[in-house]
Amino acid sequence: MFVGDDWAEDHHDVEVMDSSGRRLAKARLPEGVAGMARLHTILGGLAGDEADEVEVLVGIETDRGPWVRALVAAGYTVLAVNPLQAARFRDRLGVSGAKSDPGDAHVLADMVRTHAHELRPIAGDTAQGEAVKVVTRTHKTLIWERTRHTQRLRHALRDYFPAALVAFTDLDAADTLQLLAKAPTPAQAARLTTAQISAALTRARRKNIADKAAAIQAALRAEHLGQPEVVTAAYAASVQALIAVLTVLNTQINAMQGQVEAYFGQHPAVEIITSQPGLGQVLGARVLAEFGDDPHRYTTAKARKNYAGTSPITRASGKKKVALARFIHNDRLIDALMTQAFSALRHSPGARAYYDRQRARGCEHNAALRQLANRLVGILHGCLKTGTLYDETTAWSHHIESLAA
Repeated sequence: MFVGDDWAEDHHDVEVMDSSGRRLAKARLPEGVAGMARLHTILGGLAGDEADEVEVLVGIETDRGPWVRALVAAGYTVLAVNPLQAARFRDRLGVSGAKSDPGDAHVLADMVRTHAHELRPIAGDTAQGEAVKVVTRTHKTLIWERTRHTQRLRHALRDYFPAALVAFTDLDAADTLQLLAKAPTPAQAARLTTAQISAALTRARRKNIADKAAAIQAALRAEHLGQPEVVTAAYAASVQALIAVLTVLNTQINAMQGQVEAYFGQHPAVEIITSQPGLGQVLGARVLAEFGDDPHRYTTAKARKNYAGTSPITRASGKKKVALARFIHNDRLIDALMTQAFSALRHSPGARAYYDRQRARGCEHNAALRQLANRLVGILHGCLKTGTLYDETTAWSHHIESLAA
């Protein structure tokens, strides 16, 4: 039996179809235990005495959550369908543009009936791997939020307090936030003493405190264009609100980093992942979280590279053939892998030589870095499959031999 499950926050529209495409049942089920029990009842009634011999394939546009976990636990084969795939499949069944939740359930059921062999089953990640994903995603989300609020702070300061942008290079740093909170207007900042500035720098554990304090004070006392007093006061109130948010974000980011390191440190693959060049505790945790830890999910290194989005896609038509970068990918994963590749340039002679070789061939920096990331994904795949730690010589031996030849 083939089940299409169009999910919403509080309900699921489901349709059950047989192998010939005939609709066996349709229903709207509530989210939660009651809805899952009704789904089991519907499927059990349709299967009858042959329930143990009937395979149930469920198509749903998500791969996580309690509902999906319950489907997997019940023994159903759950296929994660990309919403873009479902939308394209819907266009094959009709061109009117009509759309409804029951209609989407029908599309998903028909899709798993005819294309189950091309859809990705839900990965069997361990609970420990899921826990790592939860904390790493929260940690990265908080970092992104800090960046957004820092940009808002920068724009506000540029409009009424440009001297602050000259005085402070890191607007989200603890000493910067302390000084701006103490003196959010140009007039107040100009009255800050070197002792007050030095105290903030000391609490932030800065070096060359005397020189930096003098430079900050000089920048804050320099003449700049400003705003009327009432406008400046309004901007100051807004900046203080942003500073309060950034202060909390800094505290929680540090706290979540501790959680990331704690959960990742308990995972069986931690030694293999952190042995890779450019991967430490935090970055390694992100890579593990986004790849998952199901050992059977990626059958080949190519499959892992394709999911990572580091491998190119080929467009060929007639005599024209081009290789392009993938723009549809997991943003969190590609961010971690590109950061790893950049860091590996300083820690791995083989990675550095590989990158330099791509640059010598005419590749731009980003393209060469993406190719290096692609190569590092293949190395990681081999290490995870064989359960071995990274070895510099083994990883790059064939490249070294080809260069020597």
